Amino acid sequence: MYPYRHHLLAAAVVAALVSGCGGGPSKPAAAPAGCPAVVAKAKEAVGRAERGDPAGSAPTTGPRAVPGKTLVYVAQTMTNPGVAGVAKGVRDAAAAIGWQVRVIDGGGTPAGIQAAFSQAVTLKPSGIVIGGFDPRITAQQTARAASAGIPLIGWHAVSSPGPSTSPPLFTNVTTKVREVAEISADWVIARSDGRAGVVVFTDDSIPFARDKSELIKRRLADCPGVRLLTTENIPIPDAGQRTPQEVSSLLSRFGDRWTYSVAINDLYFADAAPALRAAGRPGEGPPFNIGAGDGDPSAFQRINGRRFQAATVPEPLDQQGWQIVDEFNRAFAGRPASGYVAPVHVVTAENSGGAAAWNPPGYREAYERIWRGE
Repeated sequence: MYPYRHHLLAAAVVAALVSGCGGGPSKPAAAPAGCPAVVAKAKEAVGRAERGDPAGSAPTTGPRAVPGKTLVYVAQTMTNPGVAGVAKGVRDAAAAIGWQVRVIDGGGTPAGIQAAFSQAVTLKPSGIVIGGFDPRITAQQTARAASAGIPLIGWHAVSSPGPSTSPPLFTNVTTKVREVAEISADWVIARSDGRAGVVVFTDDSIPFARDKSELIKRRLADCPGVRLLTTENIPIPDAGQRTPQEVSSLLSRFGDRWTYSVAINDLYFADAAPALRAAGRPGEGPPFNIGAGDGDPSAFQRINGRRFQAATVPEPLDQQGWQIVDEFNRAFAGRPASGYVAPVHVVTAENSGGAAAWNPPGYREAYERIWRGE
């Protein structure tokens, strides 16, 4: 009787080890169940976003150019490639429409941004751009601008595109944060076939970024086989200093379990690259990294060179700069905001064509035709 029991026990142990459920030291526990329906849906969405939408590159109607206007672009920090890219677009569009632009760098701190905004109001421009920061930190300056009748347009100032009453913005120019967040998470789910260990990089000091990272995590949670390893809260102005240290720590903590990353801004991967390289990680991954926003030229260089970034969901930075100028022209002409929102797009080495940026086709010509009254 006892030998028979011993035989059954031995068989059970062997079966458990073979099935991956025995927890033996020589075999890891089985991965969580996949999510085939979620993966299929994610692959379909990513395929559409990678192809892009050729239609709707810009509005086709609007007021003729109002002459002689001046703008001040108050930048959160010009070290943020997205903020700097939009500033360049505003400058180029202003030159095309015949206006003057001044850029004032807030340096990435509340005090610096407040001082920059105060200077902007003192200059009495025709309009002020809120470039990538939360207007609540400049409530006094915003009120002063409103009292002076200076219209405000935001870029990533609030989480949704379009006009805002609180804070008072003629409009806010951005892609739809939910679309960007969800497609970046879908890319992870699709590329990993629903089995990944993910680190999310964000900046909780910016409500727009915090909302985006929460949406990313919510979408990742749709697939049980995708595990959120941790969320790294690193303020963008501190990213250059802190990200390499944090990445080294993450590699030590998670090792090969860390297979994917999603960041609310591509710049985190520029700062992560030295630590990944020093650890002997291959440039083409893992971890496979996707930026949920911006799509600045350095991100395209990393993607095209397969160096520590595999994809981005780019903001059409130049087009958005031109849109800001067009929206101001509508405000000066007493017309409503255009309501235009750029389509979501995913860029990889396979579909970038070696480019250093992404913008919807034909937008400059479209805006110039509007301003000429054609």
